[in-house]
Amino acid sequence: MVTWIALTGLASVASVVSLTLTGPGGRAPAPLEWGAGPLTVAALPRITYVAHRGGAREVPENSMAGLAAAYERGTAQVLDFDTRLLRDGTPVVFHDETLNRTTYLGGEVRGLDAGEWQGVRLRPKDRLPGSWRSERPPTVAEVLDRFGGRIVLMLEAKDPRSLDRLAALIRARGLTRSVFVNSNDPEVARRVHRLGLLAQLWRSAEQLRTDRPERWRSFVDLLDVDHRARDADLVRAVNSGIARVWAHTVVTDAQRDRVLALGCSGVITDAPGRLARAAQRGARP
Repeated sequence: MVTWIALTGLASVASVVSLTLTGPGGRAPAPLEWGAGPLTVAALPRITYVAHRGGAREVPENSMAGLAAAYERGTAQVLDFDTRLLRDGTPVVFHDETLNRTTYLGGEVRGLDAGEWQGVRLRPKDRLPGSWRSERPPTVAEVLDRFGGRIVLMLEAKDPRSLDRLAALIRARGLTRSVFVNSNDPEVARRVHRLGLLAQLWRSAEQLRTDRPERWRSFVDLLDVDHRARDADLVRAVNSGIARVWAHTVVTDAQRDRVLALGCSGVITDAPGRLARAAQRGARP
């Protein structure tokens, strides 16, 4: 059962005002471009920046407007978002099990169907820079249609039951080499691999203390490690034989510099714009 929390004042929320981030010479950095086919992971740079939930310290998390802003600013080469299933099996872009934290409603996400989802509106945080309008959280299909093949995507399957549906959406758009499918469970990552998709496995600092990542190298395309892990655990992950080891969730220059110095090849961050500006001022890439 969905509980109404607040709906007053929605009409007065302003439209999105995107922040412009400038590159060298004052030019805004261009988004990644693609040729005759969809852009794939093969196009990623040596050090990759990921906009976590679109860059949750800079934009409303898991929103279409936030993902679009991150794409247009060009400060990340991968857009990350979370997915959950509605009651009727529709995959939508959302992090929590309940609507309470980020919308004007309450109740479980899985309690709604696609028609009822049309009435959900995100509640942008007051501390976000800029001005953002309230909008409906997108479906996974909508995000794939908007950005698929234009930039690499990373989606976390919060509900493993969604894997077949997610695989069908990704395959139908020819994006099997353009979308990482993320989970904290090695067996779910194995299923992702068997479905012919790019498997991403994230691990906490505590899990990394006892993990043996080399066991996963046959089916994990991307190991997503907690930046708070011990140096030795991060180095063991980097040396596991898994092609890509990226660190989450980085928000400061010092955190970024440490994980890159230890051999990680990607930074998953809530603040891609700020870290990009710092790099332009001379921080290590």
